[in-house]
Amino acid sequence: MAGHIQDRWFKTETNSAGKSVRVKSDRHGTGHRYRARYVGPDGTEKSKSFPDGKKRLAEKWLSAIETDMTRGQYTDPKSMQITFRQYADKWLETRTPSVMTRKELGRRLRLHAYPVLGSRPIGTFRPEHIREFVAALEAKPGVSASYARNIFADVQSVLSAAVDDALLSRNPCGARTVRRPRPDPHPVVPWVPDQVFAVRAALLDRYRAMVNVGAGCGLRQGEVFGLAEDAIDTDGRTLHVVRQIKHVEGHPVFALPKGGKKRDVPLPSSVAEALRAHMDAFKPVEITLPWDVPEGPKVSARLIFTAEQGGMVWRSNFNGKEWKPALAVAGLIPEADDDGKYESAREHGMHALRHFYASALLDAGENIKAVSEYMGHADPGLTLRVYAHLMPDSRQRARRAIDTVFQRLSEEDHGPQTAQ
Repeated sequence: MAGHIQDRWFKTETNSAGKSVRVKSDRHGTGHRYRARYVGPDGTEKSKSFPDGKKRLAEKWLSAIETDMTRGQYTDPKSMQITFRQYADKWLETRTPSVMTRKELGRRLRLHAYPVLGSRPIGTFRPEHIREFVAALEAKPGVSASYARNIFADVQSVLSAAVDDALLSRNPCGARTVRRPRPDPHPVVPWVPDQVFAVRAALLDRYRAMVNVGAGCGLRQGEVFGLAEDAIDTDGRTLHVVRQIKHVEGHPVFALPKGGKKRDVPLPSSVAEALRAHMDAFKPVEITLPWDVPEGPKVSARLIFTAEQGGMVWRSNFNGKEWKPALAVAGLIPEADDDGKYESAREHGMHALRHFYASALLDAGENIKAVSEYMGHADPGLTLRVYAHLMPDSRQRARRAIDTVFQRLSEEDHGPQTAQ
């Protein structure tokens, strides 16, 4: 049995004859009599107290601890005293160095996970609790399928860390009976080339090359805004995606691309030509912003795309005053109402240019790993989940391949015979 049991109502002393005898302690008759003690995997002593008459229960508790350790299912007893919210808040502090990412993670947990799971002790989580959470999440108004999957992933990450810290024996999010939130029932429908060119033509001259970069290199909006003249490789055939402009609590900052990953993207000659023409007409401007957080060190870059006043392009101004009007002219959304407001255009944001880029590469037969790399996704699995339905049907290729082999074999079997 792991550890030992201390009887706090008695103590051992040496009498005048030099023999060890049990005598009543100062605590005799008060408080819990037995304290079961053991040393946990982290090297610290753990204990639990039991009342008089419950020594057998204390022994069973220690025996269960020993069994859990042997099976690798041990959890620290303090896990019953730490709630999901308390643990998640500490987890957030070390989850990522990005202040913006921590804020977004914290907001999702605060709004959607804590109301359901926040008060539950971390060591009590079972698959049934996650099933209930998923059901509540999917029934919540305003939570899209993709957003629900992000929230689920956040909870799963918190509980995985709890497993690593021996506060939970296994992550209930991975149980067979737990189903992830359903995937988005509306798969990505990429623009056709005519729509891309129509939106481009409707933009002001100074913004048109943004469409070339988004649709021709797959950059995100913040990466387009943060594109500097040093992004174009000297060979003219590679685009270095090394920064983005993002907003932290309303303040614009330079930062690494999403996921903290720089990447190199093939630069098609048509896009390179559009960028050269743009820079001839609108010279790059040196813009200085803090790095990563508003109080970060100042960094300067000669940005390729700037606003009419010569400063950086602000996302809200661009989306409302340039992008949506262009979408309306292209027929992708209705014209503005009497108040000059346009309807929501979430599926037609600048991200639609990335969807077009992915669909064009996949239609041309590019492999999913390369597409994932060019788009800066965390892994090819993400790319496959989003764009698998856009991959060309392999059936015709299979027919052609087999027909080619069979035709060659048929010609060999029935061709001219060598004279004997």
